Amino acid sequence: MQDLLFSVFPNENFVDLSLYQFGWERCAPSHTFGPAARNHFLFHYIISGTGVLYADDKSGQTKTYRVKSSQGFMIFPHQINTYIADKERPWEYVWIEFDGLRVKEAVEVAGLSLNTPIYHATSHDLRETMMNEMLYIAQHGNMSPFHLIGHLYLFLDAMTRSVSSIQLSSTGRLQDFYIHEAISFIEQNFQNNISVEDIADNCGLNRSYFGKIFKKSVGRTPQEFLLNYRMTKASELLKLTKLSVGDISKAVGYDNPFHFSRAFKAVYGIPPREWRNRNQIHPIV
Repeated sequence: MQDLLFSVFPNENFVDLSLYQFGWERCAPSHTFGPAARNHFLFHYIISGTGVLYADDKSGQTKTYRVKSSQGFMIFPHQINTYIADKERPWEYVWIEFDGLRVKEAVEVAGLSLNTPIYHATSHDLRETMMNEMLYIAQHGNMSPFHLIGHLYLFLDAMTRSVSSIQLSSTGRLQDFYIHEAISFIEQNFQNNISVEDIADNCGLNRSYFGKIFKKSVGRTPQEFLLNYRMTKASELLKLTKLSVGDISKAVGYDNPFHFSRAFKAVYGIPPREWRNRNQIHPIV
């Protein structure tokens, strides 16, 4: 009997919500992962069995959590963690690694944080719905990206509604409006020489207040979001076109190709030419 399903999501161009990898596993006794850290949110739901999670809290102290069937645990970006399946009753679990503009808010609504990473549902039906959505994603890794993202939205909906401590987002409707206005402005003007001041002015806010509510809602500063958005667009052009690095630099808002290459390397770890050599899709003629 197969004991592991694992898939890597083929598309990173979704901004509001995106998948990175997902799967299901029936763990061997004492199966261990870590210590490690992730770049994105990683949620495990325990179908059966038990085990232990060791994870750093907000202060950096390592805490110990015993996690059993019908519970789950969230691993947060850059959080050091280790998890170990029980020797006698090892875990069977399903997991999803995901991220996006709305994820930080959804995770907070579900009552999960660095200090409270364990998922406890109060609705059996919604918990089952959530688990089924996770299993569906794990078992259908060959489906289209839009199809999988649709089920990821259903997973998040079931997760947030399955807990009793749901709180309305502290950002409020007016702040949500500002964030959407800012993101729309970036999407329409990233190729121009825009600054954070320009984005804040478009929203009618001073820069300090705008930066504060943007970071709180999105989980990144406006500068970080703009940089990552531009580099995502640059990676698409490197992968799918034969445009020169200089032309791509201008297409994503950099007049100086050297500054562009330095920014690209800061995000992807390698220069744009090297990234293209590894990732370019050559059309079939």
